[in-house]
Amino acid sequence: MLALLVAPAAAAQDGDASRELVGRLGGRGALLVVHATQRQDGGWQLSGEYVLLATLVRRFLEGERSPQLGVTTLKEGTSPILFGRPATATLRGTWRGGVFKGTRYGPGGQERERFEFSEEFPQMDGYSANVRCEIAHDRYASTLDYAAEDGKLRALEWRSKVDPSGHGCALAGLEQQQLKGGLRLASGRCTVTLRDLGEYVKVSAENCTERCGSEAYLETVLVDRRGNCQLLRPRPR
Repeated sequence: MLALLVAPAAAAQDGDASRELVGRLGGRGALLVVHATQRQDGGWQLSGEYVLLATLVRRFLEGERSPQLGVTTLKEGTSPILFGRPATATLRGTWRGGVFKGTRYGPGGQERERFEFSEEFPQMDGYSANVRCEIAHDRYASTLDYAAEDGKLRALEWRSKVDPSGHGCALAGLEQQQLKGGLRLASGRCTVTLRDLGEYVKVSAENCTERCGSEAYLETVLVDRRGNCQLLRPRPR
């Protein structure tokens, strides 16, 4: 059975799973997030989305995976509601051993490009960086400051503020934990995870509401190789 489809401890219920994968769609780097629900016949109903990292263009997906061979077909569209709407493309391939690979076809069935995604993110044992950036978008603003040397995070401070409430989040003093395929800091249930996406390092927070005001949050940040930052906000295009 695919690693994608083994429900993690945090899954909402047995038979459900969510996985994040990194890979390439043609020559473009992409991040894929898939949610899976097991059917009675042993197959899986899938839904999710992918984001092209260079442009942050997002496409929504829905489809299924066969119970034995891992044959997977995903309909692609520009809206999260795909039922009754024409597909912009179709991803067809196999999903085995945590790797989803195959071909993306156009609406008329013409082959467009090959793709391959993996649940295994690159190791970051040699990652070194000094990052300090400020980001503002609409009502949201944040500052991210961290230093890493050879895979060791020496310090991290992350703050955000949401207008007009003025509520904010403040993360500091987290301790590094072991993580395969990335770097992780934690304090209690609050975790900050760094993942190597190739063009960017993705910095995300989870379960940190106790360190935030009632209307505040921390948006995922993409950090490029020169230390420039942007929010992971897909663009409707």
